[in-house]
Amino acid sequence: MNSREKNQVIVRSVLDQGLTVAQAAARFGVTRQWVHTLVTRYRADGPQGLAPRSKAPKSRPGTTSQAVHGRIVQLRRQLHADGADAGPETIAWHLRDEGLMAPSTSTIRRILHAEGLVVPEPKKRPKSSYIRFEADLPNGCWQADITYCFLADGTRVDVLDFLDDHSRYLLFLRAASAYSGPMVVAALQELIDTHGVPASTLTDNGLVFTARLAGRTGGRNGFEKLLQAHHIEQKNGHPGHPQTQGKIERFHQTLKKWLRPRPAPSTTTELQALLDEFAHWYNHQRPHRSIGRRTPATAYTAQTKATPATPAHDPEWRTRTDKIAAAGTVSLRYAGKMRHLGLGRALAGQPVLLLIHDDHVITSHAETAEILAEHHIDPTRDYQPATRPPT
Repeated sequence: MNSREKNQVIVRSVLDQGLTVAQAAARFGVTRQWVHTLVTRYRADGPQGLAPRSKAPKSRPGTTSQAVHGRIVQLRRQLHADGADAGPETIAWHLRDEGLMAPSTSTIRRILHAEGLVVPEPKKRPKSSYIRFEADLPNGCWQADITYCFLADGTRVDVLDFLDDHSRYLLFLRAASAYSGPMVVAALQELIDTHGVPASTLTDNGLVFTARLAGRTGGRNGFEKLLQAHHIEQKNGHPGHPQTQGKIERFHQTLKKWLRPRPAPSTTTELQALLDEFAHWYNHQRPHRSIGRRTPATAYTAQTKATPATPAHDPEWRTRTDKIAAAGTVSLRYAGKMRHLGLGRALAGQPVLLLIHDDHVITSHAETAEILAEHHIDPTRDYQPATRPPT
């Protein structure tokens, strides 16, 4: 309810489409006071005023004071210059000896890292320091990614894979010259039909997996819409941090190590045959160290599969301005594909404002605020007839 997109739809329904505050509150399920607040923010600061605002407290009594922060930095440099131990525990001791309130050693460590006073030494990092996560049940989380292989002539071929996070069971491994968004959607639907609906997915931020994190216009893509339709939680790793998808990244190493001693395939069909052979070996013949030396197939079928937790509906809110084309339509990208909304040739050239809520679109004249038509998007077709005919 607090997203910038929904707030913009609410404000423009009042300012541009002529709804009263009470009508807007009833339509969008918010209070009239909230509608008044949004309109006031928009008039004062424009669209930036509709962004969610921090709820953090204005003061933090437990925050380390600037005096203590500065003294920690001084002690670190002084102790290093003296050739003495300069770890967090030693620094805390000196602070207490000087009559200062010493923060915890973890806080001191964070300050030293933030000031660039700690030289990373990866070789000394203990294995216990790594944060390891694993889904509790099969289908609790599916990791997906696209890697690549090369044919004998050097041609690069994409390989799409889905891996069950709990059991490491390889759900999908298929080669193609290049993977598009609709191809990834079809693969996910095939897996759902075969293995059931997972509780969540984990991918990187590639455009075939997500459009909402890439700053692209056009709303959610087909992959995101399919997840939404089945109440599947979508998880995405941070850009430049492939460790989040560590299992599937490590799986890619296993795959390419297995392919390396074999003759390079001449065609995508030959590569797919190798991938099928690898998938059978990986799932049914190779005991996996991370799952107690069981095969992924055994681990995948050992427990009841997880299902989506049916979280609260996460609606999509957007606005768009356009001019009606000569054919009497306006274009709208929905689920990663361009759709054409019918409004009638008589309105060609007129400027319009589209308010989009999931698959529901209300189109009004951008200058007069007159409601021209309503549409409910049918994702199976391009042309979308109006559910409320143009006036």
